[in-house]
Amino acid sequence: MFSQKEGILTVENVPVTEIVSEVGTPVYITSKAQLESNIRAYREAFPNAGILYAVKANNNIALMKIISAQGFGADVFSDGELYLALLAGFRRDKILYNGNSKSIREIEMGIETGVKFSVDSIDELRLISEAAVESGEEVEIAFRVNPDVDPKTHPKIATGLRESKFGIPHGLAADAYKLALKLDGVVPAGIHCHIGSQILSLSPFVHALNKVMDIAVEIEKEGVELEFVDLGGGLGIDYEGKGAPTPSDFAEAILPEFEKRRAELKSDPQLWLEPGRSIVGNTTVLITRVNAVKKGFKHFVAVDAGFNLLIRPAMYNAFHRVAVANKMENRAEETYTIVGPICESGDVLARDRKLPKVEMGDLIAIFDTGAYGFVMSSQYNGRPRCAEVLVSGDRWWVIRERESYGDLIAKQKIPEWLL
Repeated sequence: MFSQKEGILTVENVPVTEIVSEVGTPVYITSKAQLESNIRAYREAFPNAGILYAVKANNNIALMKIISAQGFGADVFSDGELYLALLAGFRRDKILYNGNSKSIREIEMGIETGVKFSVDSIDELRLISEAAVESGEEVEIAFRVNPDVDPKTHPKIATGLRESKFGIPHGLAADAYKLALKLDGVVPAGIHCHIGSQILSLSPFVHALNKVMDIAVEIEKEGVELEFVDLGGGLGIDYEGKGAPTPSDFAEAILPEFEKRRAELKSDPQLWLEPGRSIVGNTTVLITRVNAVKKGFKHFVAVDAGFNLLIRPAMYNAFHRVAVANKMENRAEETYTIVGPICESGDVLARDRKLPKVEMGDLIAIFDTGAYGFVMSSQYNGRPRCAEVLVSGDRWWVIRERESYGDLIAKQKIPEWLL
């Protein structure tokens, strides 16, 4: 979906220079064909599973409408994400309200909209029970279980280790289900875990599945009838060109184990998954313009996008492939470090990359930015956020307008005594 024509990077059939000439830079550009290809890959690999898109990865409404139209559910982590998921057309019965610190307002919204809850603590369980009884509703729940499995990923996105803030320790899970069976307003219907993000080894998923299924066998004996077993998300993508497991590889690793373990149960739960990054990650490129080239301790290329728009390199030391989008046919000549305009030394997007000669005005493409890109952006240093564009074939649309200076002060108020 990303190629080049006459030395210019193209997204499907549209040269990025055409978009930049009208929208400006920086700009996120997404391929609809790549998004649909990723959706199909999951559908073909897991034809009988419940697939819930992880809204936290990218919450653009246009993209989520494409995903919801294919029958996917949604994994949401806040009232805002729940609002966006409903707006994007995800069915309420296919939404799981996740999160480790839900407020009573968020819980009431989830009950009112009729979604399922992933419960992270006993305190939350009691709040849901009380709110459900008060509203006269009955809420289907799962407990998020912390399986203490090392996903072999960056520590900041490892969520299934015992020291993680997420979930109920696997040794205490059975007691949590016993309590839920005694409370009014809640119906234990599933079991849930999520061990991390950008996971490139499949064995941690199998390990986590077996730990969760051990608990499933135990709680079923207490009277829990399981409708679903949610293994979460976390499948990684190929940021560095070294390869990554596909949804098909994922299915081959876990489906036989799931079917074997499901045979131990009297109930017949459906397998649920929560892909995010592997749905949207490789669909998008961030195009940013070169403001200056400077030789110092390193050969710096200063561009107009920084960690205000793409925080992954600064936060996780993450690697993204880069290219000179208007010189795709030129041979690499120099080693450059790509830096942004933010007043922080950590505002580095790519270190020591061999590229064609870079000059002021060139366009730098940063690939695989569809997940945890714009969705984690900010207005730091008083920089309005950039536009987002969707490409389909030889047509394209702005799916998020570039912010203006007015957006920087949109919700601010000045006390009368300062006027």
